[in-house]
Amino acid sequence: MSRRVATVFGGSGFIGRHVVRRLAADGWIVRVAVRDPEAANFLKPMGDVEQIVPMRADIGDPESVRRAVHGAEAVVSLVGILYERGRRGFQAVHVEGAATIARAAAEAGSAALVHISALGADAKSGSAYARSKAAGEAAVKAAFPKATILRPSVVFGPEDDFFNRFAKLSSFTPVLPVFTKDGLKPHGLSIDFFGSGGPKFQPVYVGDVADAVMAAIRDSRAHGGKTYELGGPTVYSMKRIMELVLEFTDRRRLLVPLPFAVGRIQAAFLKYLPTPPLTPDQMRLMETDNVLTGKTPGLEALGVAPTNAEAILPQYLARYRAIEEQPTSRIRRGK
Repeated sequence: MSRRVATVFGGSGFIGRHVVRRLAADGWIVRVAVRDPEAANFLKPMGDVEQIVPMRADIGDPESVRRAVHGAEAVVSLVGILYERGRRGFQAVHVEGAATIARAAAEAGSAALVHISALGADAKSGSAYARSKAAGEAAVKAAFPKATILRPSVVFGPEDDFFNRFAKLSSFTPVLPVFTKDGLKPHGLSIDFFGSGGPKFQPVYVGDVADAVMAAIRDSRAHGGKTYELGGPTVYSMKRIMELVLEFTDRRRLLVPLPFAVGRIQAAFLKYLPTPPLTPDQMRLMETDNVLTGKTPGLEALGVAPTNAEAILPQYLARYRAIEEQPTSRIRRGK
């Protein structure tokens, strides 16, 4: 009996590598569709010999996408960007690229298509990122009506660019920022510096997201055509996020409340860096809390129990712990 084939676009990325590992463990032949197959060779040891096959595919090249999904029973679309550069803008990647993958999957007769969107996808959002994610969902549904849409909140795990970023920042700066709309206000005889603690997040563990992808593939009839919001069990303010980083890196740093206006000014300059840590669009995105709306089913509906961040963070933030100098032992010589 021939083995099932799954194609994962963006399989060498943060979420992708976890999806590839689970597909391989489940017995699938996994095609990892990426622009640079050589850079994805590190995934091969996750499966048996020739089970994981990196192959070139560019979502801007429909023919290469069709080749990648030919004969694939399941397709996973994980391609996404956090900021725009040249031709790789939100429209090209999140909308046109997603539509190209969905059309190819439909033409190939794939039984399941899982499309990773984002919590906060909204056609009316002030953020171009969020609007493009909403447009991408619409394009995918138009081409492949039975696609499963997954909207994760901020995803955390060993390779994340969220907790790791703040942990790295804490290793060389004496302060950590907390953007706030309602802080720095008089409160009786004192000042309420942080207000409600800044934007709210509901981080979801990368392993839970990968398990959700597998659940959608295994029972595509039950989950096809539906949208799921993926979040962890706890909502954290930005201030609490920073406190967790300091707790698990065992560092003492000053938390500084910053008005969003200051963040927007910083982002206006930082956006020009090769890999910008903050952009004006990301600031607009943060003005809306990134938490589950409750309007769509979540991880539990996919049979996945959400993992608490405090159970995972110590496992990888420990590498940022400050190394304390041990006192040099002194040997007293007798006369």
